[in-house]
Amino acid sequence: MRFTQIISADVEVPDIQPDFSAPFFQGLQVVASYILGGALIVVLIMLIVAASALAFRGLASDHVRSWAGANIVWIFVAAACLGAVSGLFNWFVNFDFGF
Repeated sequence: MRFTQIISADVEVPDIQPDFSAPFFQGLQVVASYILGGALIVVLIMLIVAASALAFRGLASDHVRSWAGANIVWIFVAAACLGAVSGLFNWFVNFDFGF
């Protein structure tokens, strides 16, 4: 028994556009923007504190300098990851701080 299947080469795919008009989507954008912006500010402050503690000997105590030396690489990694996520979020959705 032999089956023959006819395949049409002319398939028309309609344009698909995402619909972002859900009533809660604007609120999610604002919340995500606040979280990403706040996290970037916190990581930037941590990076400034760690770099200044390592650069200037008399500025911070030994405990802060040892913390900065142990964690500055992780702070750089966190800053890079948050920057990448924020950039993708801004590119796809756009930052919206509710102003």
